[in-house]
Amino acid sequence: MDVQTIIRALELSVKCRPDRLGATVTGGYVGDLLSDVMANSAAGHLWITRQTHQNIIAVASLKDHAAIIIVQGAGPDADTLEKAAAEGIPVLVSPLQAFELAGKLYGILNR
Repeated sequence: MDVQTIIRALELSVKCRPDRLGATVTGGYVGDLLSDVMANSAAGHLWITRQTHQNIIAVASLKDHAAIIIVQGAGPDADTLEKAAAEGIPVLVSPLQAFELAGKLYGILNR
């Protein structure tokens, strides 16, 4: 399943790199501790976080994530979007809490 399909299913807002939404999603990871995400997430994951600073882009790029989803309606910082554009990382936003979004994503990926 690709990122674009998940965006439609979860009604996510695209904040950066709409040209990169064809990436295949292999799973998801929820976490706000960058070292935990680096240690335990995998390539192709959608990373669900509340963090908005530019360091999330470095982690997503390092791990080759399909996209980052920022929850609770938080917006990414301007420098985060700038770095995401340069690194080719789609940044998405959801008004939902991480728990609810993760449950919905799990259901979609395991149909």
